[in-house]
Formats: sequence, structure tokens, C-alpha cells
Amino acid sequence: VIAHPLAAAPADEALPAADQADAALQKALEQALGKRLWALVVPDELLRRIVASVDALPRKHLPASIVPLKRATGPLQVTRNDAGDLAIDPANAQRYVYLIRFVAVVDTRTLVGVYRHFYPLFQSAYEQLGYSGAYFNDRVVVAIDDLLAAPALDHPIALTQPKVLYEYADADLQARSAGQKIMLRIGRENASVVKDKLREIRALVAATP
Repeated sequence: VIAHPLAAAPADEALPAADQADAALQKALEQALGKRLWALVVPDELLRRIVASVDALPRKHLPASIVPLKRATGPLQVTRNDAGDLAIDPANAQRYVYLIRFVAVVDTRTLVGVYRHFYPLFQSAYEQLGYSGAYFNDRVVVAIDDLLAAPALDHPIALTQPKVLYEYADADLQARSAGQKIMLRIGRENASVVKDKLREIRALVAATP
């Protein structure tokens, strides 16, 4: 059962051939996002990357190899108190401000218009991931809702480092989805901007509030 049927794009907007889909999508997204935000996009296999990332965001693991955005510069910034306890440094949020600034001004209707135009190709790529019979836009809404459910914390987030990688000291935070962990990592103010944009997108692609 399709929970969030997406209105079809106008019939006069012909889709590109399969072998030209990525190039056409790149051109359309560059126009929708603007050159500065587009410069942060990984264009190779863009259609597949977007679909795979959307599918993975509500799950526990989002492989860096499929993310369609370039990584923020520098490592995660952490602080350590006199007792040796680790936490995310509030200054870490500055690593993402450049990206968030451009996300905030993207024209949501234009962006969703690109999504609607290319939707049959997104749907096909989703089915090729192994979800035959599943509806990709439903997964988009699930991913948006999961990101919106990320907690907005106003205190430093404690970390542990059992091996090489950091983990959240709070078991509840560590158990959350890959997408929610990203929202925690970028900082409360940045996450608030992203959530505002996600709500705008959801209003245009979801059938229910």
C-alpha cells in the first residue's frame, strides 16, 4: 500500500534516456541548488547515491561511500575535561555552517519539482536496490520523519572512544539511526535549520501531516 503517492510531473516533461539520467539530474540539481551548494555534491552515480542514502538514513549505518555530499573539512572536534571525559566540542558545529547556510536558501518548490520530474528514475533505482514493490517516496517520508525526531540537546554531548571511532556515551543516543546521529553531530542550531527545510519538503511530498 502506497502511503504517500507523489503527484506526477507534467506530461510534457520527458524523462531522459537511462544512459543520460545522471547527467540530466546533475544539471537540474545544479540549477536548483545553486553553484556553491552544488560544489559540495559528489556527482558520480548521483541517482544511486541519493536513493541509497535516503534508504540508509533511518537505519543504524550510513556508509560514507554512498553519501552524495562531500565530507566536512577536518576531524570531529571534541573536548576532554580534567577527569578525562569526552564530549563534542560546541565549536564542531562551525564545520557545517558553510553547508547549512546554502541549504537554508534553497528554493524548496524548485527542488521538489526536480524530484517529481525524475521520480520514475528514483523509483527504478530504489527497486534495483532490492525493494521491488516498495514505493520510494514512502521511504523519503520515513527518512524525513526520522530526522525530524532527532533530539535537540542544549548541553555538550558526551562521547566514549572504545577503539578508534567515537561513540555516544548515552546508550539511547548511540542506539539512534545514522540520520539522527548526523543531526546531533552538526549541532542544535544547524539541525534546526535543516529541520525547517525538511518540514517544507515534507509538506510537498507527503500525503499526511
